[in-house]
Amino acid sequence: MSTLAGIEVGAGPRASARGRAAVIARQVAAPVLVAIALIATYLWVSASPLDSIEQRTLNPGYILARVREHLVLTVVASALVAILAIPAGILVQGVRSRVVRAVVLALGNIGQATPAIGVVILLAIVWQTGFTTALVALVAYSFLPVLRNTMIGLEQVSAGAREAARGMGMSPTQVLRRIELPLASPTILAGLRTSLVFCVGVATVATFINAGGLGDMIVNGLKLQRFPVLLAGAVLVGAIAVLIDWLAAIVEDIVRPRGL
Repeated sequence: MSTLAGIEVGAGPRASARGRAAVIARQVAAPVLVAIALIATYLWVSASPLDSIEQRTLNPGYILARVREHLVLTVVASALVAILAIPAGILVQGVRSRVVRAVVLALGNIGQATPAIGVVILLAIVWQTGFTTALVALVAYSFLPVLRNTMIGLEQVSAGAREAARGMGMSPTQVLRRIELPLASPTILAGLRTSLVFCVGVATVATFINAGGLGDMIVNGLKLQRFPVLLAGAVLVGAIAVLIDWLAAIVEDIVRPRGL
């Protein structure tokens, strides 16, 4: 292989191939590890002598119902966060007052700084128990990453790009929609990805206000000293968190503008 000025000519294609291999490995690693963890847990639980309480919990119908409740809480809360936090970030970023920005960020910090169980129980005391209360708590707890990343992403868009768009005759709305949001999308999507993982973890405490989810299995395993139930619930929560983060990373790569 020839060289030019000490640089290997074939290094570019090889580096590109290594980069593609790294991307493929990263995309495959998460589901493979999750599959291994789930299969190992299933085999261990199947080989363990289960009493009547463990058998009533560790059955497909009960587990699928808890997984479905957990996913519904996570997905609906994340969708609401995206619907509310991204427009809020756009509006706040358009305000020049630092006081307004500080107040909005402080309000967002309150939800995340308070322990998740505290937010859930407080809302249940002053309002009601159930799915809706857990949903509000999840939105409050996961709001800040999306709000902050939306503001940061828009702030990082270069003034030159904005000026060039205005020079082409674009209106402020067109500049936002066609220039600013596409350029800020990687940062915004990173915030949404963080919010999704937060929702998966915090949804486990929804069991304390009768909102279901995999927290039921974890709490029951702790209260009744049933380690197989506790382990199965914990592994399922971890698996969902890893898979959702993996899917979000793939979506982030797909929608990322070329060249960023």
